[in-house]
Amino acid sequence: MPEMRSRVLLVSPHLDDAVFGCGALLAASNETIVCNVFTGSPEEDLTTDWDQHCGFSSAHEAMRTRIDEDERALGLLSARSKNLGFLDSQYVPHAPESAKPTRAAIRDALLHVVREYRPDLLLIPLGLFHSDHALTHFAACDAWLEHPALACIGYEEGLYRRMRGLVQRRLVDLHGIGIDATPYEAATTNPADAERARAAKRNAVQAYTSQLKAFGPGGYDDVFLPERYWTLERSEDGR
Repeated sequence: MPEMRSRVLLVSPHLDDAVFGCGALLAASNETIVCNVFTGSPEEDLTTDWDQHCGFSSAHEAMRTRIDEDERALGLLSARSKNLGFLDSQYVPHAPESAKPTRAAIRDALLHVVREYRPDLLLIPLGLFHSDHALTHFAACDAWLEHPALACIGYEEGLYRRMRGLVQRRLVDLHGIGIDATPYEAATTNPADAERARAAKRNAVQAYTSQLKAFGPGGYDDVFLPERYWTLERSEDGR
């Protein structure tokens, strides 16, 4: 298994999931590309309830601001972004059929990034709770399975990972498609370095001003708890 300081490609469903779920790891890594999947704006400008909660008057304003917030956050962690431009599920009901994201389209886009970036390690979300997260997870699994030599680690998404039974159900799903998930044990880190990484994550989280506004005080405390990862490998029985 490559060390976390290897060339890492981190797949993030939305413009905050990488930092919320893996911010301390990002702070301790170098040469990390964060591939954000759902970063597109709908053709027709509109307003959704979530965007209003975040303080925006339109989807176009929301996506411009969220991309800026993400760039600031990742910059604090010395990471770079690659935005794929698929539509967030909140915009899909208002989009033409041709603009709706599919598992195959996301898989193909991720495969292109893998070929372009040639990572040593792929980090993918477990796909917990949110439909966009689940779609990203399965598409990322499809892309990874086309590169069997590429090491892959699944991460538990902040805000969702402690919802009852979600992680356990995903591990069962993975086993069912021939993927074993083993808790990832990172190399022992100097306590001072670990604290610096956690502090850097706390600063980066604060860059997502609009999202934190919608979550409200105490609504995002989960993201500051220890991060959790799973080594993903093809099952030995070859299923």
